[in-house]
Amino acid sequence: MKHFITSLFVLLLLLSSSSCIEKVFAKDSSIGIDDNKALSINDKVNALLLKMTLEEKIGQMNQYNGFWDLTGPTPKDGDAAKKYDHLKKGYVGSMLNVRGVKEVMSVQKIAVEETRLGIPLIIGFDVIHGYKTISPIPLAESASWDLEAIKMSAHVAAEESAAAGINWTFAPMVDISRDARWGRVMEGAGEDPYLGSKIGVARVEGFQGDDLSAYNTIAACAKHFAGYGFAEAGRDYNTVDVGTSTLNNIIFPPFRAANEAGVKTFMNSFNELNGVPATGDKYLQRDILKGEWGFEGFVVSDWGSITEMIAHGHAKDGTQAAEIAIKAGSDMDMESYLYVEELAKLVKDGKVDEELINDAARRILTVKFELGLFDDPYKYLDEAREKEFTGQQKYHDAVLDMAKKSIVLLKNENNLLPLKKDGQKIAVIGALANDNTSPLGSWRIAADDSTAVTVLEGLKAYSGNQITYAKGADVTIGETKFVTELKINTTDKSGFPEAISEAEKADVVIMVLGEHGLQSGEGRSRTELDLPGVQQDLLEAVYKVNKNIVLVLNNGRPLTITWADENIPAIVEAWHLGTQSGNAIAQVLYGDYNPSGKLPMTFPRRVGQVPLYYNYKSTGRPVLPAPDIVFWSHYQDEENGALYPFGHGLSYTSFEYSDLVVDIKSSKEVVVSFNLKNTGKVKGKEVVQLYIQDLYASVTRPVKELKGFELVELEPNQSKNISMTLTDKELGFYDNQGNFIFESGDFKIFVGGSSKTLLEKKIELE
Repeated sequence: MKHFITSLFVLLLLLSSSSCIEKVFAKDSSIGIDDNKALSINDKVNALLLKMTLEEKIGQMNQYNGFWDLTGPTPKDGDAAKKYDHLKKGYVGSMLNVRGVKEVMSVQKIAVEETRLGIPLIIGFDVIHGYKTISPIPLAESASWDLEAIKMSAHVAAEESAAAGINWTFAPMVDISRDARWGRVMEGAGEDPYLGSKIGVARVEGFQGDDLSAYNTIAACAKHFAGYGFAEAGRDYNTVDVGTSTLNNIIFPPFRAANEAGVKTFMNSFNELNGVPATGDKYLQRDILKGEWGFEGFVVSDWGSITEMIAHGHAKDGTQAAEIAIKAGSDMDMESYLYVEELAKLVKDGKVDEELINDAARRILTVKFELGLFDDPYKYLDEAREKEFTGQQKYHDAVLDMAKKSIVLLKNENNLLPLKKDGQKIAVIGALANDNTSPLGSWRIAADDSTAVTVLEGLKAYSGNQITYAKGADVTIGETKFVTELKINTTDKSGFPEAISEAEKADVVIMVLGEHGLQSGEGRSRTELDLPGVQQDLLEAVYKVNKNIVLVLNNGRPLTITWADENIPAIVEAWHLGTQSGNAIAQVLYGDYNPSGKLPMTFPRRVGQVPLYYNYKSTGRPVLPAPDIVFWSHYQDEENGALYPFGHGLSYTSFEYSDLVVDIKSSKEVVVSFNLKNTGKVKGKEVVQLYIQDLYASVTRPVKELKGFELVELEPNQSKNISMTLTDKELGFYDNQGNFIFESGDFKIFVGGSSKTLLEKKIELE
């Protein structure tokens, strides 16, 4: 009753300020709801809801994919015609995959000028690591550990896409994953919840900026809530079954952090958790997200995930699926069509409380107000700005900077790198070295093919060496479109002789091998993590004639490169680095940029170790030193440890850690300090890393947990004392009921340049 009286008062206030309610919603005043600037967004939303029919409110909860050629004729029949009719009636709140000012203007004009209330659409798009100008894939960006650079990368993506009419991205993906077989590891920040939380916040801030109503910011979306990265066997869309300790301490933290950073939307996930599909999980969406965490934005389903609850065996039919989803807290239906078709009847039949509809519509309308769409629904739609902003040089400069910072030097025996800039014969081998599409990676659907700088092009910009090229072997066969399965070359070795011949004549061989850019991503799970196709055979064949090899990896996930680690002197992890890929790789190989990247995800020795991660639990039978004891946690045919551990990454210089001091200010404030020295001959950056171990607790803790890091740049022979503070926020953990607790006792403190830390000290906290 109180809510109704307040809303009625607001409505009367609007009437008095705008003459009549019809004028408030007049089409020629862009809804006119902002005529009285003193009203809060909440007041305006409540007033608007009073004007809306049940069907119009449900329409705000309905999201359609672009369903017809906007430059062609209006659809006259079939599914497209029905969607078009819904759009004109105001039964569509959002559209996705409509991009470009002309295209967005076409649908926005219908929503604003032809519907009864003229409520603008929010335009969503998968701006995952860039729009036209492409940054490295998110996993690669995470390897930089450079939060400001990651924030800038997201800002570039926001500004360029906003100029094309987009105002909402389905990013960042903050799912933690420990399984490299899962193709979508390329879209996240890796295996660690602390690093993942920091990176998630940086990307939210980069997308949304300080003012969401600015023309160059877009709403972000934390996805996928929750557990998607723990799909069994790394198979996309598969079942998830984890305990509450993992859920609260590993999976939830990046989502909590994104919410605290003010992310405007969440997306629920395809998987089930505890036998309930996440889309229909009230515990996740209403109890935790909207209840305990106080999330004020709206939740969008993943593509078709409401109707997929039928396939899960959780809903009998579409009617029940819609009922389950709205009651669980899923506010917007992406491409299931079930809300717009089923919810009104469910409300009228008394099966769904209309207040749930009001709550969902209120959340969606609020974000539209915050974006400034009610002030000016065409604010993002300026063709001159689109032309000016697309592909700006400053964007290329930013993604080049990001790409260089994302490269990880895995191995560098005998200082083979950096390369000399003149007087050498260099053979470049591998189809990926001359591919200008693959480096764009997966999830870059607005980018034009063939727009990346190739490794070969980047190397040839340095003219002092004689460079030759041989493909050796194709990685893929046939089409490499986004929605098709890639066919990998597993038989054709006809290019081997030319590659071997060029290698024999060279001083140094640069081999660019790995995955095609579309071999990782959604639906791209793998059972093997080796070099696809005949590339391993090519590597070994070249090695027989020239052992002076630099292996440059292009990939979207950790690979099992044990043979390469044992035989190849220099290995560079170069991921899929985006538009400026070749220039970034060349600058690192030639030493114009000293690599500083660190792995955000463990590289296994063999796929049978997966899932493999640094922050594992000890178990009751950890690794034992006695050679005659066989009953302990290990493999018979491989050691337990990683090939390259989390946090690993080399430099062209060297760093020395010393003088670890732990000062206990109180039981909940511990100051850790140590000395870092550049002991090499060139300036370099080091990501110093701080880990802890809670040695005994009511819920067992991992052997190591990242709790701090800092990017430090030092000149040769320069030293710096580094200080980091641990509070109860870092020293505590979540119990199995989701309560954050701190327990006194014994801890170990570790510092170093990777999770294989160099210094440690044991302390007791009371």
